[in-house]
Amino acid sequence: MSSRLSIPVIMCGGAGTRLWPVSRESMPKQFVPLVEARSTFQQVLGRIRDQTMFERPIVITNSDFRFIVAEQMRECAIEGDIVLEPIRRDSAMAVGVAAALAAARDPASIVTVLAADHVVRDPDAFAGACREAVAAAADGRIVTFGIPPTFPATNYGYIRPGAKLGGGPAFAVDAFVEKPDAATAGRYIADRYLWNSGNFVFRADVMLSEIARFEPGIAEAAKVAVGGMTKDLDFLRLPAEAFAQVPKKSIDYAVMERTERAAVVPVDCGWSDIGSWGAVWDALGHDADGNTAAGSVVFLDSHNNLAHSDEAILTAVVGVDNLVVVATPDAVLVTSRDKAEQVKDLVERLKAQNRQQAVTHLRVYRPWGYYQGVDTGARYQVKRIVVNPNATLSLQKHFRRSEHWVVVRGVAEVTIGSETRTIHENESIYIPIGSVHRLANPGTMPLELIEVQVGDYLGEDDIVRLTDQYGRN
Repeated sequence: MSSRLSIPVIMCGGAGTRLWPVSRESMPKQFVPLVEARSTFQQVLGRIRDQTMFERPIVITNSDFRFIVAEQMRECAIEGDIVLEPIRRDSAMAVGVAAALAAARDPASIVTVLAADHVVRDPDAFAGACREAVAAAADGRIVTFGIPPTFPATNYGYIRPGAKLGGGPAFAVDAFVEKPDAATAGRYIADRYLWNSGNFVFRADVMLSEIARFEPGIAEAAKVAVGGMTKDLDFLRLPAEAFAQVPKKSIDYAVMERTERAAVVPVDCGWSDIGSWGAVWDALGHDADGNTAAGSVVFLDSHNNLAHSDEAILTAVVGVDNLVVVATPDAVLVTSRDKAEQVKDLVERLKAQNRQQAVTHLRVYRPWGYYQGVDTGARYQVKRIVVNPNATLSLQKHFRRSEHWVVVRGVAEVTIGSETRTIHENESIYIPIGSVHRLANPGTMPLELIEVQVGDYLGEDDIVRLTDQYGRN
């Protein structure tokens, strides 16, 4: 077994539409606490804390999620390099970038690529598999983790293991096979196939060589992207030009299904990709009637249901079986558990109808905190705004609305024009149309206020940022 360290690379860019309405493009599933008090991204961060196994991590994410990633890493007290993709191009390009970044440290460095949205119930078993995978990767293999199937799943890819490699638990891969129908999945289980977990361990130079062999355009684009990377605040931003012509392709299609270097380490670690509400039901504990709940939920004469509710919404489930019921402040989902995979198609239909709920929540996160819609009328809008301690909003103005702020908790520092005032709890201030203004929280506790906007247009694009410490102007 190898004692070499590896560079953990967390892939953190997915949209997670199958878990709508909790997961949406503005706040996808990897950042949401679905099966624990922590998000799955934070759970992955917890699995790479061991400094006897892992070096400083790299997180590859979309630019829209950069401040969410930074905040959740801060909450876990973990530092790393946050790399921003300008355009989503699936996992082949992301793995190419990861390999190129690792090769810049050391061409022979070992890289462990982990998905940000997976659950592992037995982290010790997973850590042991990582050590075994590092040993196989050091010998030039591209290793994936194979999960022993627990049922004939039709939504996972499968791996047919081949000959054993050396004295460890790794096997050569005879074949990767696509998602099967139920009968074929049953045969795969009988023949001891493994689920493909979609997590990989490899030597940086080996992966770069294989990408260049099978997908030279992706290899070249990854090299150019890393060479043209620029620093933006605490982030590393990849250039858009390098991504523009690259096809969307997964690393499975690009390399793993074609390389002779593929290997698999079987590991029974309580893994799930949490790919649907049905998978969430599987991952959670159940009561005596097979029900599982999160939030404010009551069951009566109901069996084998999943109910997920916002704490402010009492959700009652009566006299039904095998349902998924998800209640959020602005959308409710009801589906049978065996049809939960169709939620992705539902989201596409909602987008086609230009439904805002398809992509955004009422609560919208910003680098300084968040705001949440409370009420909207023909010429007004009410929001709840929470500003983190010592955080500052941009210096800005609006052309078509005025704003009224009432502080309900904490202390606000408000600048209007050349005047700065301190506003305490139960005090208010008025921001006229066109006024240059800024809101800051000088305190050590969150600042909470109620904002009432009044005007003939209330869209977020009626913001002119004059100066912004987060680089958004």
